[in-house]
Amino acid sequence: MAQDDKSPVGPSDRPTDQRIVGAAPAGARDEASAAAAVRDMFTSIAPRYDLLNHVLSLNIDRVWWNRTARVFSEVLRRPDAQVLDLCCGTGDMTFALHRRLNGAPTQIFGADFSHAMLVRAEQKSAGRNIRWVEADALNLPFAAGQFQLVTAAFGFRNLANYDRGLAEIYRVLAADGEVGILDFGEPKGLIGKLYRVYFRRVLPAIGTLISGVHGPYAYLPASVLRFPSPDEMLQRMRAAGFREVTWTPYTFGIAGLYRGKK
Repeated sequence: MAQDDKSPVGPSDRPTDQRIVGAAPAGARDEASAAAAVRDMFTSIAPRYDLLNHVLSLNIDRVWWNRTARVFSEVLRRPDAQVLDLCCGTGDMTFALHRRLNGAPTQIFGADFSHAMLVRAEQKSAGRNIRWVEADALNLPFAAGQFQLVTAAFGFRNLANYDRGLAEIYRVLAADGEVGILDFGEPKGLIGKLYRVYFRRVLPAIGTLISGVHGPYAYLPASVLRFPSPDEMLQRMRAAGFREVTWTPYTFGIAGLYRGKK
């Protein structure tokens, strides 16, 4: 069930925790070094990124992407819509969005700051009308108010500053535009206990074995632990100016979709 707040709350009405919260890979000293470390990690695993995603999630990641795209079917079919998939990686969320167009002339952009990931995404495009843009999510090369929808699937968590990321998404969204952030969570109860054993011990071992690279799969559990709770994330979205913010858990809360409107 979604956590919901449909009241028109402004950025000053509910002050959020003012500490800077963002990705912090081992050895990172500041936002710049954190961003560089994240880019290097994803570049190192780009060749096996898709295989690892599907293996480690038991293919449930495909369900999550498609479910998220279905949520935004209405905006995707608007004849004048422009859509941005942020932190797109090799493009699986972008392609899920594209499949919901049903012939609509919607322009979809996929943006990521890892060149290696975008090369893989373009190779998988197979003639789809998608524009791939190498860009930093904290400093996007797009006009204010350009997009009717901005999504981010399992990439927002890797930003060096979550509040700046939300502010930049808000800037590029049109009035009444929507945001959808799909990312990992921390399930509760027995499911949560079993999941944490898998996520913190089994997943890093398998990921390292298949990819041949240790860092990214040790970083992944730590990045989820560092990510704000749903309540805090919704609070930060309100502080950035978003309204009607909600969080909907997927698969017992292993993942979840944050939504909001400008």
